[in-house]
Amino acid sequence: MSSNLYTNQDSNTRKTWLLMSTFFVFIIFLGWSASWYFGDSLILYVAVGFSVFMNIFSYWFSDKIVLKMAGAHVATKEKYYDLYTIVENLSITAGLPMPKVYVMDEPVPNAFATGRDKEHAVVAFTTGLLQTLNKTELEGVVAHELSHIGNKDILLQTIVVVLVGFVTLLSDFFIRMSFYGGGNRDNKDGRIGLIIAVIGIVLAILSPLVATVIQLAISRKREFLADSSGALLTRYPEGLASALEKISQYSGKMKKANHATAHLFISDPYGDKTKKISFLHKIFLTHPPVEERVSALRSS
Repeated sequence: MSSNLYTNQDSNTRKTWLLMSTFFVFIIFLGWSASWYFGDSLILYVAVGFSVFMNIFSYWFSDKIVLKMAGAHVATKEKYYDLYTIVENLSITAGLPMPKVYVMDEPVPNAFATGRDKEHAVVAFTTGLLQTLNKTELEGVVAHELSHIGNKDILLQTIVVVLVGFVTLLSDFFIRMSFYGGGNRDNKDGRIGLIIAVIGIVLAILSPLVATVIQLAISRKREFLADSSGALLTRYPEGLASALEKISQYSGKMKKANHATAHLFISDPYGDKTKKISFLHKIFLTHPPVEERVSALRSS
């Protein structure tokens, strides 16, 4: 069981560092392009400073940002004894430290895990999930979220929230500023400056789309793996399969649904239950179709 649960830890660690390094280089390149365009080297220094700051900030504080955005609060053992006990027992079975347990006052059934490592992990569940699922189904969902922790998905997925959001804001700022003119276009390096400016603007326009594709691709692969690892943890795949079916039947949108955090949840917080999914639509889904996940669980 343990070897299965931790199979992809090293891979996810490498992906996390790759993501942070790529973000660092990308922001510096945007800053360099902007500094050429506006003829101000200070922009480059600011970009370098912000790249370093955002990488450090996203590592240490992204989980707190996610919990705040989701409106989650601590679930006490006294008030949520059954949930707390399930998390505690399955954590022991998985060989993981007991994560902090949070609850969201939200009728839509959903859940997510966050944190920078297994010693600082958090699992959060909506009140709607607790009311909708029976014990074996809830165990399946808890095992799924613990698998995200065991597989080291949580740091990778949580950092994506902050970095993708920041890239989007920076891109929007760059595009808006470019309309005010100025730049280094009247000197002998004007052509080079103009070319770099064009490249910077193109990257600024495309960066939110590229970031979203990366975000979604990471999410879909992680969900399938967490499903299978969770099923191995409970040794009862039907529990999670049944839970996913019940969750998918609820078509409402979460009150605090946010595109930046959508990939963290076990199910799409926007309640996208489209029955017929085109190939193009599937590319931009934050989660694999429920039918595919249930089928994989029941055939395991």
